[in-house]
Amino acid sequence: MTQLLSEDADVLSKQLWEGNELFDRGRNGFGGFQEFDGKHAVVLGGAGFLGSHICTWLLYSGAQVTCLDNLITGNASNVSHLMGNKKFRLIDYDVTDFIYVPGRVDYVLNFASPASPVDYLKWPIHTLKVGAFGTHKGLGLAREKEAVFFLASTSEVYGDPQVNPQPETYWGNVNPIGPRGVYDEAKRFAEAMTLAYNREHGLDTRIVRIFNTFGPHMRPHDGRAVPAFFKAALENRPLPVFGDGSQTRSLCYVDDEVEGILRLLLSDEVEPVNLGNPEEVTILELAETIQEVVGNHPGIDFQPLPKDDPTVRRPDTTKAEQILGWKAQISLREGLERTLPWFKEVLDY
Repeated sequence: MTQLLSEDADVLSKQLWEGNELFDRGRNGFGGFQEFDGKHAVVLGGAGFLGSHICTWLLYSGAQVTCLDNLITGNASNVSHLMGNKKFRLIDYDVTDFIYVPGRVDYVLNFASPASPVDYLKWPIHTLKVGAFGTHKGLGLAREKEAVFFLASTSEVYGDPQVNPQPETYWGNVNPIGPRGVYDEAKRFAEAMTLAYNREHGLDTRIVRIFNTFGPHMRPHDGRAVPAFFKAALENRPLPVFGDGSQTRSLCYVDDEVEGILRLLLSDEVEPVNLGNPEEVTILELAETIQEVVGNHPGIDFQPLPKDDPTVRRPDTTKAEQILGWKAQISLREGLERTLPWFKEVLDY
């Protein structure tokens, strides 16, 4: 089992949920989150960055939550603040194996997968297996229990897009045999299988395409831009920027993302839905903003651009706005300011 983070990080994780305005607004504002009260949700990959926030929101909305995670990239400390709740269980389990959960299950949410280039380049076969077999096993559980199946897909299904912003109708520009292909194609296959279960078996399904998301519970060493930049800035060393930094990303704070995910779960929309913040910035602009937030300005360390690194990434969220009444509320700068205490704590600064 993956080693837990410090007790101080566990305490900080609990404090993040005290007076969480977005959670309060989501639960009471659109009148939906109380519908999870008394329900049983099984979250695959629930100890990861995003999965742990999903577990928290569901539990605090009154649901019983069973979290399955083999802790390859997840960490039990991400859900340690939930451990004392009798309605929460964490089970160390590989979801590519047969999944058995006793009793009634209302929702099966699949957030299981390595999600950063560092991770899926380190575990390419496991990434493909969890995208294929893990999704298949999750769909099987949902079918057996007559539950709603929710797939956490990704903007990576668009590859290096030739259309910007990317609407759900765009088929993408993916190199299926490149180093990133193991993640891109695993998610594309997972979407196809999810819709096949919907069409052939009548299973109630949802698919979200998640664009770049950041916030507390990110691992400082996972290789993505936000944690890499925070770590370098806090250590007062040049921030590692791939290429010339002109490539763009659109980054959504985790609270916004999770609210959108739960709205989608409660909807009846079967086709994929983009969720992300359409505020587009260059990587250089992101690096400068993080230096300003941290208060250190050590400069930039330009590094070679990885193969198939997307040049642009921006969601068209028109569908989410129209169907879910959802739009990201937290600006990039505010989200980074909310995230800074997490990295200071886990990096001991």
